[in-house]
Amino acid sequence: MPEQNFDVVVLGGGSGGYATALRAAELGMSVAMIEKDKVGGTCLHRGCIPTKALLHAAEVADATKDSTHFGIKSTFEGVDIAAVTSYREGIVAKKYKGLQSLVKARGVTTIAGEGRFAGGTSVTVNGDTITGKHLVLATGSYSRSLPGLELGGRVITSEQALALDFVPQRVAVLGGGVIGVEFASVWRSFGAEVTIIEALPHLVPNEEEVISKALERAFRKRGIEYKLGVRFSGVSQSDSGVSISLESGESIEADILLVAVGRGPATANLGFEEAGLKMDRGFVLTNERLATNLPNVYAIGDIVPGLQLAHRSFQHGFFVAEEIAGLKPVVIEDVNIPKITYSEPEVASIGLSEARAVEKYGKDKVATYDYSLAGNARSEIIGTTGSVKVVRAVDGPILGLSMIGSRVGELIGEAQLVVNWEAYPEDLAPLLHGHPTQYEALGEAFLALAGKPLHAL
Repeated sequence: MPEQNFDVVVLGGGSGGYATALRAAELGMSVAMIEKDKVGGTCLHRGCIPTKALLHAAEVADATKDSTHFGIKSTFEGVDIAAVTSYREGIVAKKYKGLQSLVKARGVTTIAGEGRFAGGTSVTVNGDTITGKHLVLATGSYSRSLPGLELGGRVITSEQALALDFVPQRVAVLGGGVIGVEFASVWRSFGAEVTIIEALPHLVPNEEEVISKALERAFRKRGIEYKLGVRFSGVSQSDSGVSISLESGESIEADILLVAVGRGPATANLGFEEAGLKMDRGFVLTNERLATNLPNVYAIGDIVPGLQLAHRSFQHGFFVAEEIAGLKPVVIEDVNIPKITYSEPEVASIGLSEARAVEKYGKDKVATYDYSLAGNARSEIIGTTGSVKVVRAVDGPILGLSMIGSRVGELIGEAQLVVNWEAYPEDLAPLLHGHPTQYEALGEAFLALAGKPLHAL
């Protein structure tokens, strides 16, 4: 069995894996990246990028329907799903081609095949052994289901939802988290009747409650139905549709059921347990510097407990490459990584919610301000409502921000800097924002918390 040796071997070529490979190569290390499918992984080919292309198509559909509000005459004649698919696939193809060129230009050796951890810092693939001075495990995640819920036919995951060649008339979505509400938003814009089933009390339950409630109001206004605080109990399907039973005794009829109950770590049957990795429910356990219990073996991205986001995986990849190079990179906690839900309206947040801040510091040590986008001229122009909520420590830094409204995901960059650099509202108050912009809403909230509101009472 031939053996090849590198400074760094990366098992998995998704967001985290290729980020590791690119940064390690940039730092002068020899790198092998092993990928069983296509470099770019779920995010590029079956997740973030294609879903956001669909969401943009949905935005165009909504804009066409609402154009008379802005004095523009247009007619919405329906959705050409074949053309939407061509547009979506074109975006992915361009990004994939660019990524392949970048990986090649950096001198990364890409090995196609399903790799298996062979112990030490070695991986076997295609009958060869690939050994690194350091091994980085970046095998990603898969769409989960629920016990007793068999996938197939009209019961689909997000991967199959992307590949649909028709717009369903009626859709049930099991799960009101990010994936569920994004697909619900798309299908409603395309004309489908949509019902979301969420076992917890709110949609996007990991967000501020006030934000979740605002999203629920917005969805109700759009005609998206939801069942909250109820659990799924069973499903049956026929040639014409599915029937979903709830523990409450209700049933929902639909053409398809999208199962969007989260993603699991893709670690089974890859030799992890046999090699002695410390694991928990399929996740690889690491210390805060992403090192596993095995010497010179790291784990990154969705297989490490915590947020399952492409940009968290990117950050992990950068971090581990620099850690291997001895650069001692700064640890970024999950709570300070941006979260964005690209539904209509969008939801974005970073840092501590009010509840978590109160839990950590005490109620009398936390102050908040909620600025309505109704007072923001740019938001009025583009026709969105929503708000920006800022949480600060009393006489201390800003601890978290949460936002809801069309396009607020674009505001998370400034919010990330404010939270991670532990900025005080008083320091930010002199830094007025461009007018008219949506990001003025952040400035208005900072001014209010600094005790000198401009456009707020």
